[in-house]
Amino acid sequence: MDKCWFKDWFNSPYYHLLYNNRDEKEAAAFIDKLLAYLQPPAGAEMLDVACGKGRHARYLADKGYDVTGIDLSIESINIARKMENEHLSFFQHDMRLPFRVNYFDIVFNFFTSFGYFESQRDNDNALRTLTNALKHGGRLVLDYLNSNYVASHLVYDEVKEKDNVVFDIRREIKDKKFLKKISILDKTLMRRATFAESVNAFTRVDFEQMFAKQGLVIQEVFGDYHFNSYDEVRSPRLIIIATKP
Repeated sequence: MDKCWFKDWFNSPYYHLLYNNRDEKEAAAFIDKLLAYLQPPAGAEMLDVACGKGRHARYLADKGYDVTGIDLSIESINIARKMENEHLSFFQHDMRLPFRVNYFDIVFNFFTSFGYFESQRDNDNALRTLTNALKHGGRLVLDYLNSNYVASHLVYDEVKEKDNVVFDIRREIKDKKFLKKISILDKTLMRRATFAESVNAFTRVDFEQMFAKQGLVIQEVFGDYHFNSYDEVRSPRLIIIATKP
């Protein structure tokens, strides 16, 4: 698998087509719950890391916060920039590289937008960026899949068709990673393409070790978007809220 698979896949129109049915109402409800829990001050500075097309960053900005979104995909950032205003800005940026040190009150990493990198060093660098972007006393919200739950519910083979494009999806677990091969047949353009995804099967213990390495103090761990307690077997998500001392 290409170590930088995300550069091609996240810039592909097929990526946006495959995932265009994500539940925005659920996402908005989750963000509302987070804000109620975090109680950020009016005008708080927020960073959305791996912001995609910026819909969640815009939702936060519409609540009155000053929000910055960063993402590696220039295609996504170009779309997001159409929404920019005095409280909302977007930049193409690799999360492994520093960005505005000691600047933000809250840093968000939503919907399993972490763990893509091949080496642990790169994953540590990404977490260091999220940590260093925070002011002292600032908080990090990292929303990840629960690897144990995903492993036990994995659909190994799946075929979807959207807008005359057929997606043949094959999944496997290998070397503590969730791997996905996406074979595409575009029946309109008579074109075939193949892409891949790779996400580390990090556990709560893995994150506890990575967070401690960056000096982050974990305050709370939730198991779903309704803020139920985390259960290693039954929870679909692993949502960690931590503070930078």
